[in-house]
Amino acid sequence: VQLVESGGGLVQPGESLRLSCAASGFTFSSYGMSWYRQAPGKERELVASISSTGGSTNVGDSVKGRISISRDNAKNTMFLQMNSLKFDDTAVYYCNAVRGRNNYWGQGTQVTVSS
Repeated sequence: VQLVESGGGLVQPGESLRLSCAASGFTFSSYGMSWYRQAPGKERELVASISSTGGSTNVGDSVKGRISISRDNAKNTMFLQMNSLKFDDTAVYYCNAVRGRNNYWGQGTQVTVSS
């Protein structure tokens, strides 16, 4: 099983980023998927989640209106579109896949918002 995040980087406040999570080794279309983030000195927090079919999404209050989550089951990939980035969005962003007792994590991609 592999979850590989990409698309992170250094951006200025107000800019946008699109993160990707490429999945392999399991039946991607059967899993609920989520993005989490962890800032230095803080606990990991849920950013957004999406159902296995993509028909249902949930976005955290701290990012609502600026972030959207999507997935392409044909390409085994999940996305996180982040707009109007703020300093507080600086964190390592992790991809997560869950189905029943199966719970998989990626290694994370760093997003740094700095002027």
